[in-house]
Amino acid sequence: MAKYKITQDHDTCIGCGACVASCPDNWELGDDGKASPKQTEVDDIGCNQAAADGCPVNCIKIEENA
Repeated sequence: MAKYKITQDHDTCIGCGACVASCPDNWELGDDGKASPKQTEVDDIGCNQAAADGCPVNCIKIEENA
């Protein structure tokens, strides 16, 4: 099991691209103009924390798996 789980409230996303700009390794804009993570389970938070911190609508959450 991966160490961290990334969740995103896709409906709340405004498609600003802040997460993609700060973490292009794991975030991309979809055809609907909203961002999505490429992986939701990771062993290393890496730039995903910057993506979560930079989200203006706070729709990205990172939790440690139990």
